[in-house]
This record gives sequence, C-alpha cells and structure tokens, in this order.
Amino acid sequence: RSSMANQAELQEGQNLEELFGQLEDTIQKMEKEEISLEDSFQLYHKGMDLLKQCNDKIDKVKKKMLILDEEGETHEF
Repeated sequence: RSSMANQAELQEGQNLEELFGQLEDTIQKMEKEEISLEDSFQLYHKGMDLLKQCNDKIDKVKKKMLILDEEGETHEF
C-alpha cells in the first residue's frame, strides 16, 4: 500500500478542526522564506488534499442537515 493511501485513511477519521489545523500549519510552512521550491510544491499538494477533505466533510454535514418547511415538516437540505 502506498503512503498516500495510508495517509488518506488516517485523515478520514479526523474532524474538521484537526484538518483546518493541519491546513493552517501547511500554510505557515509555505510562507517561510527559506523554503525550497520542491518543498513548496509538496506542501501545496498537501494543502490541496486537505482542502478537498474539508470540502468532502462539509458536504456530508450539509446533506445531513434538515430544514423545516412552513408546515413544520423536515426535509433534507
């Protein structure tokens, strides 16, 4: 198994706060002046993966949310 698959499995169990924290750490590392171009590209791809995971989790939450109509009945969002 590739390390990318293992990393995806580890991150699947993380909540949004943890993912946002990792994303913030990644951005801070990218903003350092002494970072190499190669490291910058790797961090960029990691950041994009984290953003995708955040979006996926947000989409799942949205689908679970319910809204009330005027008659008080619930419908999926």
